[in-house]
Amino acid sequence: MSETPLSRDLFAVTSTYAYLNHAAVGVLPQPTRAALHAFVEAHATAGVMGTYPIEAKMPEYREAVARFIGAGGAEIAFLRNTGDGALALAGGLDWRPGDEVVLCDNEFPANVQPWLALRDRGVNVRFVNAGRERLTPGVLRRHITARTRVVAVSWVSFADGYRHDLASLGEVAHAAGALLCVDAIQGLGAFGLDVRACGIDALYCGGAKWMMALQGVSFLYVRENLIDRLRLAAPGWRSVADMWDFLNYEQPPVAGAGRFEGGTPNFIGALSLAESCGLLGGPSARPIAEHVLALTDRLYDGLLACGAEVKTLRGDGCSSGIVTFVFPGTDPVALGKALASEGIVTTYRPTGIRVSPHGYNTSDEIDRLLEAVGRARKERVCFP
Repeated sequence: MSETPLSRDLFAVTSTYAYLNHAAVGVLPQPTRAALHAFVEAHATAGVMGTYPIEAKMPEYREAVARFIGAGGAEIAFLRNTGDGALALAGGLDWRPGDEVVLCDNEFPANVQPWLALRDRGVNVRFVNAGRERLTPGVLRRHITARTRVVAVSWVSFADGYRHDLASLGEVAHAAGALLCVDAIQGLGAFGLDVRACGIDALYCGGAKWMMALQGVSFLYVRENLIDRLRLAAPGWRSVADMWDFLNYEQPPVAGAGRFEGGTPNFIGALSLAESCGLLGGPSARPIAEHVLALTDRLYDGLLACGAEVKTLRGDGCSSGIVTFVFPGTDPVALGKALASEGIVTTYRPTGIRVSPHGYNTSDEIDRLLEAVGRARKERVCFP
């Protein structure tokens, strides 16, 4: 078994499953798990005396996430989910009738519904047909106009794993006077990212997948000089300069992106994100990305060799940690269930089986999946 950049000893799931499903829900590393248990114990045994020390560390948690993406702590807010980040942007910009948002038509709904809601304000949401052409810089140049205010894109497409060239898209967007807003949930954690180097104006990312944090927590990055341009679409009691001055209702907003958190944030969720950031590294943490790409390359080659139709484009710059495949004439759901019966965890839908390994998975686990597919074919399980 080859060495892995993330120690397998840190992941309890390895004793039960070949867990290849981080594009759906990641798993908690042992250090994160221990920190969460300590939080729950403190809450149970000491109430506010136990939880306040965690609350007091929120600036540290923002800094931890900021370091992970090459940002500053004042540019980070903790929210509930990825869509909350898109909502903060969509609800905060000063839209005018006729303004445009450019999106791909294969985006996960969390990065679509907040922008579609702007139609009520006269905003035109324009979709790029990803089945015909992927959102490359050249394609964006053809779709962007003088009325485009936002280009909103997933770094990695959830269905087939196509990884977009964010830096080049940012250059095109900015040249046209538009903002680049990025849903990073299917890339960040497996791949490092520097928001400044990529020219990203805003980024939103849930913690529950490749970041291997809790469900129900996300973070939002907003470029510092954009923060004050955004109207607070969902203000709360903690959005103001002095949240403890309860009866002073006319306060200005607190400095920094923390204003977007609104009410009491998910402290234990923020703790889980900060802990996992410390384990995963930062913008220059290449070993995990290289390992994940090696695993998915191995899977891709093995699938082609056994007759699969791979729906994921592979190549320099666009490969990711996701590979989606089908076998012609075969029910992907039935095959996915057959794999699950052997302890191999993937996502299976009528559109295909999606495999998504992380930095602690091994080539042996990829081979185990390929061998299981081979047995299913030999035994005619799910195959015509």
